[in-house]
Amino acid sequence: MELRSVDQLMDLLHACGSEHALRTAALLRRSRPADKELQVAGLLLGLGPAAEAFRGLLGDRVHRLLRRHGPTTDDDLLRLAGEDGLTARFDAGVLEDWRAVLELVAAHNSRLESVD
Repeated sequence: MELRSVDQLMDLLHACGSEHALRTAALLRRSRPADKELQVAGLLLGLGPAAEAFRGLLGDRVHRLLRRHGPTTDDDLLRLAGEDGLTARFDAGVLEDWRAVLELVAAHNSRLESVD
């Protein structure tokens, strides 16, 4: 199954309802505020086995990060944020806070595909 819209992705994320995913993405937002793709990978980290379903919507980099085939530094940041997200205790917000970031990454990926 390939996800074709941010709405479909949000529905999937709501169904999974992971506080760990929110904390992981929030930690990555703090450490790398400009790297939206890395933050999105943190939000989707628990869904890594389904990474292929996100590739068309969110692009190759998010796909590689979820499959752990990205640059070493990014893989390490993602892994460490995922580990820290398990034990961190802070208000990471709600899933809807991430809709705009998901839409931004999807729009960026869509523009890249139209250039190819």
